[in-house]
Amino acid sequence: MYSAGNGDYVMTYVIFEVKSEDLGKINTIVKDDLVSRQSILTRDASSLDMKGDVSFLKIEGSDAGLKQAKAIAKELGFKVLNKKKAADINKRIAEQEDSAASGMGMIFD
Repeated sequence: MYSAGNGDYVMTYVIFEVKSEDLGKINTIVKDDLVSRQSILTRDASSLDMKGDVSFLKIEGSDAGLKQAKAIAKELGFKVLNKKKAADINKRIAEQEDSAASGMGMIFD
């Protein structure tokens, strides 16, 4: 589990690498009662300008929620990313969201 924040608040998150053939298994993890109450986001590697036939599942929330997500992910064969790779993926996701948000701002100007 890794932390990200601006100093005022810190959110804990974990990012899993999911093979394309296992994408359907994501429903199993997000249907869990505790995990479903966390912030859940998926991104295809290509949407983050990365190579590979994988997707990334980011779950952000409470320690208990992340612990449960990791236990289920282990059963499903999802790979937990190490801190360095998770930070890189998290940064790419944040940049993508910032870009989308600024694009929406132009629509309403």
